[in-house]
Amino acid sequence: MSFDSFGDFLAMGKHGLFVWTAYGICLTVLAINVASPLLARRRYLQQEARRLRRESNT
Repeated sequence: MSFDSFGDFLAMGKHGLFVWTAYGICLTVLAINVASPLLARRRYLQQEARRLRRESNT
């Protein structure tokens, strides 16, 4: 499929809203799948550091 202009590309033959919404949802899910373990690891390391500080003070 070829497009005559960038506007036609964005419209995707009048299916642009569906197509771009699907891409947006997909990218959002991928970003969550990448960010979630990174944030969980950071939280875990912070909790362990606090626990070690508490244990070393007693």
